[in-house]
Amino acid sequence: MNEYLTLTEVSELLGKSKETLRRWDREGKLSAVREPMSNYRVYKHKQVETLFSDFLSLEEKEIVSNFAKPNNNYTVLELFAGGGGLAIGMEKAGLTCVALNEIDKWACQTLRKNRPHWTVFEGDIKSFEFSEYKNKTDVVTGGFPCQAFSYAGKKLGLADARGTLFYEFARVVKEVNPPICIGENVRGLLSHENGKTLQGMISILDEIGYNVAPIQVLKAINYKVPQKRERLILVGIRKDIDIQYEYPKPYKKIFNLKDALKKGELYETDVPKSIGAKYPKSKIAVLDLVPPKGYWRDLPLDIQKEFMGGSFHLGGGKTGIARRIGWDEPCLTLTCSPAQKQTERCHPEETRPFTVREYARIQTFPDDWGFEGSLAQQYKQIGNAVPVNLATEIGYSIVTFLNSYYKDLKMK
Repeated sequence: MNEYLTLTEVSELLGKSKETLRRWDREGKLSAVREPMSNYRVYKHKQVETLFSDFLSLEEKEIVSNFAKPNNNYTVLELFAGGGGLAIGMEKAGLTCVALNEIDKWACQTLRKNRPHWTVFEGDIKSFEFSEYKNKTDVVTGGFPCQAFSYAGKKLGLADARGTLFYEFARVVKEVNPPICIGENVRGLLSHENGKTLQGMISILDEIGYNVAPIQVLKAINYKVPQKRERLILVGIRKDIDIQYEYPKPYKKIFNLKDALKKGELYETDVPKSIGAKYPKSKIAVLDLVPPKGYWRDLPLDIQKEFMGGSFHLGGGKTGIARRIGWDEPCLTLTCSPAQKQTERCHPEETRPFTVREYARIQTFPDDWGFEGSLAQQYKQIGNAVPVNLATEIGYSIVTFLNSYYKDLKMK
């Protein structure tokens, strides 16, 4: 718990206006103090808790909101769009999707089926150029795959990245010239090629005229997603813009599997019935023995050895293997194939993988968002997606940035 709260935080916590708090300060009901490090006027958390304990539960009251209403019609061009997780989140945050590019034909069918008005460029990004959107689009986003670069010199340039999909991301950003661009990737990008790959990306964005905000890895569980998933966010701000980008603030409440699959705060109904993958009989026999929140080490020793094979003698916990998720915990990171060997995400009560709609809920897709293609293709689209609620919070942070940017433009 923070020792001090700002005026804004106390206002949100108590549901009182800042002017009311200032009046209480003058009247001596709730006294502000000077924060030792910054010298800002702040309130002692314990004093607020003590004075207002009659109607305030600090455990339940959320003091963070990232919501921001767009002051204009902001537009986004999305690359590597997949099954639409990031795009839906941007839409929920109030951004208008002007075009999306995706190479997978089934993901493209998913996008078109759910949003017939979206412009979907189907095919290899190398086949398209986007100069028609130059200076008309506010954001370029994309979850480009992590690929090693060819290091021609000490400072990696755009030409050195040719042939990689980050090159294509940077090329489109250069063509479109948006105020802000957002790339997302797996946490492993931090250590890929000992960090050189990420430094190369930052260097390339610098070359094409973008400053990169401090890199952050956002944990989905802190953004209303019932899943332990992490995404690295790469934010580029055009160099002529002197506005700092602020990442969305994390929420205090953590949602769990029950919140995903049952009626409650996240969803108005229980999860709809749908098709799903099945385990082979041999795996069912093993997973039947695993309790909720348990994994392979909860099996009898002889079954552990047989199930794990050579991996039994290797180091590491391998806690995702033969894992049955509990109702009262967030799900482990979903993979593209729910029944694949050694990445089990077993239902809490039934010995089976999560169904398509259960998968979608854990990724916070709306129930009316359908997925096209075979069962395997549907799981792939969901498993690869940015969780929708995380994308929405990132969307709010973009709206906040763009509101400031256009306000500054008007004043110049």
